Amino acid sequence: MSIVKELDAAPGPARTSLRRDVGLIGLLWASCGSIIGSGWLYGAKNAVVVAGPAAIVSWSIGAVAIVLLALVHAELGGMFPVAGGTTRYPHFAFGGLAGMSFGWFAWLGAATVAPIEVEAMIGYAGHWSWARGWLHPDQTLTASGFTVAVVLMAVFVAVNFLGVRRLAHTNSAATWLKIAIPLLTILILAATHFHGGNFTANEFAPYGVKGVLGAISTSGIIFALLGFEQAIQLAGESSNPRRDIPRATIGSMLIGAAIYLALQVVFIGALPASAFAGGWAALDFAGISGPFAGLVTVVGLGWLAWVLYLDAVISPGGTGLIYTTAASRISYGLSRNGYAPALYARTNRRGVPWFGLATSFVTGVICFLPFPSWQQLVTFITSASVLMYAGAPLAFGALRDRLPARVRPYRLPAGTVIAPVSFVVANLIIYWAGWNTLWRLGLAIVLGYLLLGAYAWYATTRRLPNAPVLDWRAAQWLPVYLLGMGVISWQGGFGAGSQGHLPLWWDIALITGFSLGIYYWARAVALPAAQIERAIDRGGVSVG
Repeated sequence: MSIVKELDAAPGPARTSLRRDVGLIGLLWASCGSIIGSGWLYGAKNAVVVAGPAAIVSWSIGAVAIVLLALVHAELGGMFPVAGGTTRYPHFAFGGLAGMSFGWFAWLGAATVAPIEVEAMIGYAGHWSWARGWLHPDQTLTASGFTVAVVLMAVFVAVNFLGVRRLAHTNSAATWLKIAIPLLTILILAATHFHGGNFTANEFAPYGVKGVLGAISTSGIIFALLGFEQAIQLAGESSNPRRDIPRATIGSMLIGAAIYLALQVVFIGALPASAFAGGWAALDFAGISGPFAGLVTVVGLGWLAWVLYLDAVISPGGTGLIYTTAASRISYGLSRNGYAPALYARTNRRGVPWFGLATSFVTGVICFLPFPSWQQLVTFITSASVLMYAGAPLAFGALRDRLPARVRPYRLPAGTVIAPVSFVVANLIIYWAGWNTLWRLGLAIVLGYLLLGAYAWYATTRRLPNAPVLDWRAAQWLPVYLLGMGVISWQGGFGAGSQGHLPLWWDIALITGFSLGIYYWARAVALPAAQIERAIDRGGVSVG
């Protein structure tokens, strides 16, 4: 029988193997639990403020975009069932420089989600008098709030230390509630307080196409839909990865997209007319700081508000838990590829990469520091974390070219069309995030190059056995891609500080042409087949 296993990174007494203890439901719920987090508590309100009732169009576009990316990941996840998969596909196809870059993007996004979810929990807890002293008026944490946040991060890490089997069981139990409560909210609001006239009472799209497109990246829509990749990050611990990874990846995305779209529809339909009388951008009602809980209270469903306040702990908590897991698996993957110290690939007796968890905890604590600009930076980085997804379509195209005969448990129909389209879509989402997001993201990228580059230099000069080879030729497109996206965003019309020199539609055409050029350039210069096979073997994927 054919099996897929994660090989040890190096011989010797250090334990570096993960345990394959997670089944289909565990993987599916890991991804669903990441998708249904604080996004459902805030996303509908934030989107309607930016786009008006046309927010349902924004959610639809965002869902289609992420589904396309999920389909590409599904094929790659079935082919390469390794921990931290999103960090490793570009490495296999384009070598060290590209792998290091997209690995940093992936880790940066995963490591900053858990602290943001903790702050969402604390923000909703402000409904109760005993928790109102946890936040300053500028929404930074007070001393007591900081203590609570650190304790919650410690809980996420402690549960992860129990091992992936217990983690999967804990997350699955929480995810049943995380799905049930939004569904209950949808059904009750649709049945008792739905006013179809709300969709046209104050214009369906009051802020035009720009509002619809801007809402996709800036209001939390993409942030809410992120998470399908958690099944892929746990692929090294899947009991039947070739069967289960594609199913969990695609299934979780379809479930999450359907729930979010329905939530947006019932939110708009249930609003009292007075809430948007001053325009959608001035949306206001009692309790709007906790949008769904406040809304159900306003319409007389106080009992449901209590349920939602309870879920404001469960949903963000479950997402924070699984992203803590993901960050440690991504750092594990970075180490296995030679971009981070070998310590990150060592596991304890339960098969847990313990040092990666410790790093996740420290990162979370840093994110809690009471500096508003830093808090905004974390949010901007996370909202643009779709950048890590852009590496998968590129790797997909290169691997279809170089390794056409390799076993693909799930083969994406029309993949040669969907892959370049999904890369274009990813770059449009990044562009719509706006210049004020991307210049901050650029600083974070530079920081990553300094950190990982310093380790690569150290490993190379000391001739460590797993020192990375950067493969500059295969990644020659990468600096053009990153700098080009920055320049187009700067000259475009989205976000504060952008120059507005690119009219709407012309900017979309430019992003499309630029993206396709990068896509086919990357495919043309990808590593040769023999070198890709060696990278796969070195990275720990064995089929036998």
